[in-house]
Amino acid sequence: MKSSLLDGLKHCFTTRESILKTKEPNFQKLSKENYQMFLEYFNVERMIYPEQTHSSNVEIFDPAKKSYPDTDGLILADKKQAIYLNFADCTPLIFYDEENGVAAVSHAGWRGTAGQIGVKTVLKMQKDFGSKPEKIKCVIGPAISFCCYNVGEDVCNRLISTVKNSDGLYESRNSLIYVDLKGINKRQLNEAGLENIDVCPYCTVCDNDKFFSYRKENGTTNRHSAIITLD
Repeated sequence: MKSSLLDGLKHCFTTRESILKTKEPNFQKLSKENYQMFLEYFNVERMIYPEQTHSSNVEIFDPAKKSYPDTDGLILADKKQAIYLNFADCTPLIFYDEENGVAAVSHAGWRGTAGQIGVKTVLKMQKDFGSKPEKIKCVIGPAISFCCYNVGEDVCNRLISTVKNSDGLYESRNSLIYVDLKGINKRQLNEAGLENIDVCPYCTVCDNDKFFSYRKENGTTNRHSAIITLD
């Protein structure tokens, strides 16, 4: 699955059928087959992913580095490589600056969102590659949506404190607090100067037949992914 907003960037969001990341034995064979399939599709020798820890740390891909510990955002400017990050309810963010030939993927769970990882990714693209926020396109991928994401009051307060205007981003239902994680990321990025943002409508809980959900599947180790490479 991909977004028309990112025409010019080779990218996709995987589904249950195209799984890459798992610890479950019954998915191991499929994940290896899918990895080879994506290598051929993206025409690369390998695909790199960071060691995600729900941080707000962002790094730049370096072909000399073998690993990216404690990293939840990875920026790519090397046309010979592909990168991917893994998700199961958390919010995938893909960024693309066609003008400067740079793209990125970031992993925004509630901790990453509270740490404004999306904005930090944009600032790093701006600082290191001269990207202009108004020229950066962003796609917010499949994630747990407003309909299903209830949190405690402390988490809600931490999330809505990251935006100037939190109207419509949280509400109380049956004594539970629900927040719009996709919407908070979008508003953070709007307030940081991004204008071109596409929000995927899929909810990983409601659309669990297509995507993995950590909450609905009782802590599953299966993940769907966001993959990018530069043409």
